[in-house]
Amino acid sequence: MTENVWGYRETSGHLAGTDLTGYKVEATDGSIGKVDKHSDEVGSAYLVVDTGPWIFGKEVLLPAGTVQRVDADEQKVYVDRTKDQIKAAPEFDKDKHLGNEDYHRQVGGHYGGPNRI
Repeated sequence: MTENVWGYRETSGHLAGTDLTGYKVEATDGSIGKVDKHSDEVGSAYLVVDTGPWIFGKEVLLPAGTVQRVDADEQKVYVDRTKDQIKAAPEFDKDKHLGNEDYHRQVGGHYGGPNRI
């Protein structure tokens, strides 16, 4: 199950190659920021979200499997997690954690593994 969290759902409406940078990101209970960076890499797709003032200017890594749908017209990405679930994720540091397998396992476990919230 953890593997699937790193891929976009077929029903999300995301088309590979679409640039999501700058899209607003909506949790189930409100806005959490905007997409700063993203990857469509098979088995390792993700969004890096700049949370702005919401979490004191920090960024969070969201596996592509958390994306419920992409609305290209509104330039919004809807994820199926609450703000608290996202806030409780392992702390993200772009310079240390992108491409780090151990970190990806931790985040995958948080969002999609057996210890899913």
